[in-house]
Amino acid sequence: MAILNILHYPDERLHTIAQPVTVFDTVLQRQIDDMAETMYAAPGIGLAASQVDFHQRLIVIDISEDKNDLLVLINPEIIVADGHTTYEEGCLSVPGIYEEVERAQTLTVKALDRHGQPLTLEADGLLAICIQHEMDHLNGKIFVEKLSRLKLNRILQKIKKNQKRTM
Repeated sequence: MAILNILHYPDERLHTIAQPVTVFDTVLQRQIDDMAETMYAAPGIGLAASQVDFHQRLIVIDISEDKNDLLVLINPEIIVADGHTTYEEGCLSVPGIYEEVERAQTLTVKALDRHGQPLTLEADGLLAICIQHEMDHLNGKIFVEKLSRLKLNRILQKIKKNQKRTM
């Protein structure tokens, strides 16, 4: 397994719309394992393939305390979204930035597991938020782009300032 490079906002590759997974082979299995290792090492609770410059519809999530409950969703689709909730989100592609985002409170998601077997999942709370956040990545959207123009401009200024410090 390998730790993958996570793209950082405003990298344009983060706006690439992911394509459906059609081949379930050893390359895909290795990608899933590498993404899980990358997510755990970051540390994070979710990672979309788009964030590691692999533009297929694949996400990994683990919201468990002991990081031993990996959820793999391939070609996920939200078939029901109900209610509204607001949650302070962060993102491995926008390190150090946390903002309140409004999302659906509960979801029903249809997807394939890592072996291509269909699954349907009911999600609420943090899991529902995480699924929506990661699915946004697959659609080329970043959570900070859901914020007001003023907030987004402040975040971009902060990112530029941090990039100058690390050069």
